[in-house]
Amino acid sequence: MKVRFHGAAGEVTGSCHEVHANGKILLLDCGMIQGSEEDEKRNELEFPFEISQIDAVVLSHAHIDHCGRLPLLVSRGYSGPIYTQEATADLLKILLEDAASLAQMDAERDNKHRKDGHQNHQPLFTKADVAKVLTHVKKMQYEMPQEIFPDLHVTLRDAGHILGSASVTLESEGKTLLFSGDLGPKNTPILCDPAIHRKADLVLMESTYGGRLHRSREATVTELGEIFEQAWNDGGNVLIPAFAVGRSQELLYWFAKYFDEWNLNRWKIFLDSPMAVKVVAVVDKHEALFDEEAKKVWQGKIRPFNLPNLHFTPEVAQSKTISDTKRGAIIIAGSGMCTGGRIRHHLRDHLDNRKHHVVFVGYQSQGTLGRRLVDGAKQVRIFGEEISVNAQRHTIGGLSAHADQAGLLEWYGHLENNPPVVLVHGEDDARDAMKIVMQKKYGNEVLLARPEMELDV
Repeated sequence: MKVRFHGAAGEVTGSCHEVHANGKILLLDCGMIQGSEEDEKRNELEFPFEISQIDAVVLSHAHIDHCGRLPLLVSRGYSGPIYTQEATADLLKILLEDAASLAQMDAERDNKHRKDGHQNHQPLFTKADVAKVLTHVKKMQYEMPQEIFPDLHVTLRDAGHILGSASVTLESEGKTLLFSGDLGPKNTPILCDPAIHRKADLVLMESTYGGRLHRSREATVTELGEIFEQAWNDGGNVLIPAFAVGRSQELLYWFAKYFDEWNLNRWKIFLDSPMAVKVVAVVDKHEALFDEEAKKVWQGKIRPFNLPNLHFTPEVAQSKTISDTKRGAIIIAGSGMCTGGRIRHHLRDHLDNRKHHVVFVGYQSQGTLGRRLVDGAKQVRIFGEEISVNAQRHTIGGLSAHADQAGLLEWYGHLENNPPVVLVHGEDDARDAMKIVMQKKYGNEVLLARPEMELDV
């Protein structure tokens, strides 16, 4: 068994790892590269492998940086199965169709503003391409090993990152490769903790926050309540860029739990994301995957998806009316890194006014609008317009869907014999920090994945 790295090898997005095992070739993930316009242009390039030689894809979860190039893979000739957890399969349709819609809108906008008069910019993929992807999906359950080819077994275990997220174990020819996928922190609302693994010959481990420790969720939730109080006193609105899967649902969970304590009844709460609204139905469908505390909350007087002042705004016309609310609105909108979606419209309308607040509750990749705002940019360009940034900005790291350094170390620590690790899905400063502390704690071999690097398991 051997592994070749193609994506998320020195950066956070674009997860894609090629595995050779017992005469078969698999892909672990086939994700989209996200970030600056220049970074995202790389998605259009040819894949660095022969598509006709790929026998199967195993998908860890439904975030676009892990699944977003599947439509390209299929449209360019891939005809094999795509194995993934059953909740991920349900989310995949929603996220990929949304990505296709955004790609179509971007292409139309680019063509409209071309100075040479030619309208030849094509979307990265279409909803028709997404429909083809869905015909290849094979649903799996957690903890149910499946022999997908002779002497090649796949097992998915809960990664605790988003609904349906999985760590992947591949076993073949007496060797075991463990791919962490994206790992969530322990005690994340709604989700179960990441499953424990005992054996592996090689571990591919994410390292998004390999150099950082999160604040406790208790302190983070307290801070969130304080921000709402401050924003109310300032007479403004609160904008929350949030991923449609995971973060939006967690926020609504906290809103339900602290509805009275935070005086949320005085606010108008908008879930301004067509995709997030669809995801709500999928989350409800998979209540069996919830942790015990979430099951209790779902039976409570105020349920997260039925808050009395919660407004779903799936239609564009509904979204536009939100701007009529000059104060007292909490607006949760995608995308989580401000690279697209409706949050950019709200940022354009709110950033120049100090009474408004912008709350970042997730990771912001280099090159994204969200990262520039988090880093303190005084001016940003949105829809071709220069916007002064006067709104108050808050970064709430304790709501991350990724485990921090301590969580990653704990997850790895359950493995016997301290197997070698390859760090993926992290920027180099985070990976360097993780390598140092891991080697000091466990004395194991730690490598940093680079594009096209090959390793034997």
